[in-house]
Amino acid sequence: MYLLLALAIMGEVVATVSLKLSEGFTKPWPVVAVVVGYLVAFTSLGYVLKAGMPIGVAYAIWCAFGIAAVAAVGVVLFEEPINLTMIGGLVLVVLGVVAIELGSAGASAG
Repeated sequence: MYLLLALAIMGEVVATVSLKLSEGFTKPWPVVAVVVGYLVAFTSLGYVLKAGMPIGVAYAIWCAFGIAAVAAVGVVLFEEPINLTMIGGLVLVVLGVVAIELGSAGASAG
């Protein structure tokens, strides 16, 4: 289930980065990557939900790790600026997902 979720995250990251590379849909190959990436992302996420992961947990993990990965790609590939405040925000997003996951495990057991 987590492997499928990782695939969903990778698909979403590829698609989102390809949106930037498409330069407003003026370059054809990145547009294909956008479509394929989102198809992979949503199909994989659908299977994760079908397998029984709670939607709040799945979506939180998918979003948070997607945000962090896209931000990292932006810094490395596109030389976009980042500062300590932004890094702190990304850390808080990831910690929020950890809290949701831990809370979900506790709610299932309780």
